[in-house]
Amino acid sequence: MGDQNGKKFLITGGTSGLGLATATALTAKGGEVTITARDLKKGARAQDQSGAAHLLQLDLANLASIREAAAKVTTPYDVVILNAGVMAIPYRLTSDGFEMQLGTNHLGHFAFAGLIKNQIKDRLISVASQAHRLGNFGDQSIDEIRSRALGKGKYSPWSAYGDSKLANLLFVNEVERRRLREKWGFISIAAHPGWANTNLQKVGPMMAGRSFQAKAMIATSALLAQTPLEGAYPTLCAATYPNILGASYLGPNGLGEMRGTPKFTHGKALAYDQNLASRLWEVSEELTGVTWDG
Repeated sequence: MGDQNGKKFLITGGTSGLGLATATALTAKGGEVTITARDLKKGARAQDQSGAAHLLQLDLANLASIREAAAKVTTPYDVVILNAGVMAIPYRLTSDGFEMQLGTNHLGHFAFAGLIKNQIKDRLISVASQAHRLGNFGDQSIDEIRSRALGKGKYSPWSAYGDSKLANLLFVNEVERRRLREKWGFISIAAHPGWANTNLQKVGPMMAGRSFQAKAMIATSALLAQTPLEGAYPTLCAATYPNILGASYLGPNGLGEMRGTPKFTHGKALAYDQNLASRLWEVSEELTGVTWDG
């Protein structure tokens, strides 16, 4: 990664794991980094640790917080990285009545990025996951997408997570189509970390009261997974590598894309379904009240 002096980056969820590692690496190369956090005290600790220049309070599970944070983004950023997320948690709804995983991982980011669209100069990056292969949105109708977003029907933590990560890829590809049509000034890119040793894996079991499972996942990740910095390599590549094309997807180059240095990769076929992407976009605008026009 080359010198990043003079470049500005905004990273959602920069207090731990991949977000913290990404922020630390970019500031070490001279980038001016803003991280977001739900908890300002935790955010301040991460700011000190990473060297980030700015801290923005943002709760992606709350549309009022999203609008408040977006209103404070008054200067352009070269790169915005949509990193924050939750994984395979027990059934929960956001304050606006969205299923928590789709609400945070997709709808929250859809709304935030849409509100700050005119402040993105070069790249919009979404951190996806190999778990997108678990997603399907059922019969893929408007009604089914809306129902899943609102947490209606049978709930499976991993299926909901898969839907949210599939939504990330559908979103990136749809942003790129609209960019070309509307002549927006930035490209959209996706990246996934493979298997990284972060707190993300233990949150779901802990919320469900399964402490033994949480401890087992922590031990397994510590033994087998990449470090958070290694997991952040595809995101850092997406953010800084020159001449990347819009709608590119980067991930680790090792077996099963679980670890290794970055390579260009591709998602499953459904991630490129233009009709599904268009329907997801329609539901996202409906539920969040945020449109990307203009």
